[in-house]
Amino acid sequence: MAAIASRYKGVTPPISTTLPTAAELKANDDLIEELKNQNNFEGTEVTERRKKTLQLLQKITLEFVKVVLTKKNKPQSFINAAGGKIFTFGSYRLGVYGPGSDIDTLVVVPKDVYREDFFEHFPPLLEKMAPPGAIVEMTPVPDAFVPIITLELSGIEIDLIFARLAVSSVPLNLDLRDNNLLRGLDERELRSVNGTRVTDELLDLVPQPKTFRTALRAVKLWAQSGSHYPYHGYYDMLTALFSGRAVYGNMMAFPGGVAWAMLVARVCQLYPQATGSVIVGKFFRIMSKWAWPQPVVLKEIESGPLQVRIWNPKIYPGDRYHLMPIITPAYPSMCATHNITLSTKKIITRELERGGDIVDKIFTHQLEWKDLFSRHTFFTQGYKYYLGINSASSSKEAQLLWQGCVGSKVRHLVGQLESDELIDIAHPFNKGFDRVHRVSNQDERTAVLSGSLQYQATDVATETTDVGKDPKQLAGAEDSSENVAISNDNKNNNVIDGDGVSTIYTTTYYIGIELAQVQVKKLDISRESKGWMESCYQWAGYQEDVNFLTVAHTRNYDLPADVFGPDEARPSRPIKKRTSKNNAVPKNEASANKKRKIGSSETEGVAAQQNGFKRQLSENGVPVNSS
Repeated sequence: MAAIASRYKGVTPPISTTLPTAAELKANDDLIEELKNQNNFEGTEVTERRKKTLQLLQKITLEFVKVVLTKKNKPQSFINAAGGKIFTFGSYRLGVYGPGSDIDTLVVVPKDVYREDFFEHFPPLLEKMAPPGAIVEMTPVPDAFVPIITLELSGIEIDLIFARLAVSSVPLNLDLRDNNLLRGLDERELRSVNGTRVTDELLDLVPQPKTFRTALRAVKLWAQSGSHYPYHGYYDMLTALFSGRAVYGNMMAFPGGVAWAMLVARVCQLYPQATGSVIVGKFFRIMSKWAWPQPVVLKEIESGPLQVRIWNPKIYPGDRYHLMPIITPAYPSMCATHNITLSTKKIITRELERGGDIVDKIFTHQLEWKDLFSRHTFFTQGYKYYLGINSASSSKEAQLLWQGCVGSKVRHLVGQLESDELIDIAHPFNKGFDRVHRVSNQDERTAVLSGSLQYQATDVATETTDVGKDPKQLAGAEDSSENVAISNDNKNNNVIDGDGVSTIYTTTYYIGIELAQVQVKKLDISRESKGWMESCYQWAGYQEDVNFLTVAHTRNYDLPADVFGPDEARPSRPIKKRTSKNNAVPKNEASANKKRKIGSSETEGVAAQQNGFKRQLSENGVPVNSS
């Protein structure tokens, strides 16, 4: 049996090992050409700059270890042998990076170099050894659960995380897939090395890495929702126009990059000889019909040398509640999709079915690959009713933390909403909308904090944000913000310029509401909203005079203009038909035709039209009217 099993990769034999046809090869060439049209590949000059940047980081890592050990008076022979090595993971290591992609980088050091040493000595060495002017916006966040330094180095965005192994030497040929290297690591260090270990295992488990990369590029482009305004060149313009289906992002209860990669890898295992184009088609059909909660695994879940939790629904009751479990291949195996809710599962399944229908038509020449990557219709055709979660702060730095907290909890509100039998789907959009407002008096300030867009700054474009992408957002999401320094100026919520104008920073998250197919005259969600807001106020970094939050309902025709793309139109307000007495509709028929309404006996205050929110909850759940 062992000999038979070694012939294939995966936990089951392949479905087909048929070689590709000429038509499938042509479809693959067409797919690659469309990915190029979408600017999914970067130029060779930038790729070479990435390689040189990583070579520089390796040199700095070796020097960093030497500096620290010298300060600790270690023998020179010990220092010379200590080593140090960088590893990459994420999109760069998988080989699916494109223009603007960052490089997730792990700095691995021996046991005598500590996390405190990393944040004390590594940034100065970066400044010293990098070319003049090469470093932009270096931000150390030592108190995040996975401590990180983010920076832009020679035009390349870098996320640096740190791991200390319980060994005296880290040679350049070190392989992190050795489970014994995990001995003696704390939880933070285990999390730090996990990204590289998962990525390396994943690449080792796919039959043809080149095919896997082509298919994954297509699936990621399909799943993501891209950037929004402003456009910073050709790439941003294309991303906004062909921006995917917005089913990407772990914190918003969708699969993240690693989860989508594992799904594609599983399909590659089932069709080891197929082209990337065929893998994409099989991906949509197989995953839309997958027998969840049967887990997707790339290899048998293995035990290891540590007393750590491994995903096992037979032992751990919490694991039984995972709706779409996708299990990481590296020890200790974990579920990468534990955040998915009933609503987002329905959305993902719908989109997978839609993608499968499109690819079928591509192979019969009825559609083209560009049709697969068409922009989502979340705001234009998705729903009649929306909730806007508006977080606000009196400084940009404070807002980064606060929006990280609020954004990370949106999925919890989704879970509470979908427990209401009158709500069929609560669909969170996977990005927030960052806006800047300027006010000159208390009334204007109150209006903005209540969700009004009347005082939005006209010289600062609305931008979208990924929850947890910024390290300070991530600190807020992880509730570790009490250790993140905020300047005194930023804590003051009454900072006013020379003209008496103060600035307020807001981030709004949207949830589309689909009502159940029953007669609903009125839907009261005030209890869920109020309880959820209270949970946000329990955040360790919350300051009552700095951070603000409202939850409000709006109809699709009242959504703000800046959530729509350049070629999209806001849904129009329906025109009510007037009925004369002679043509009156019978009472029983009129009752059956009544529109379902969403509202609340506690939230009937009508907000100003310009804020886009028709019904609004104040911070304590009491109805308010904004002016």
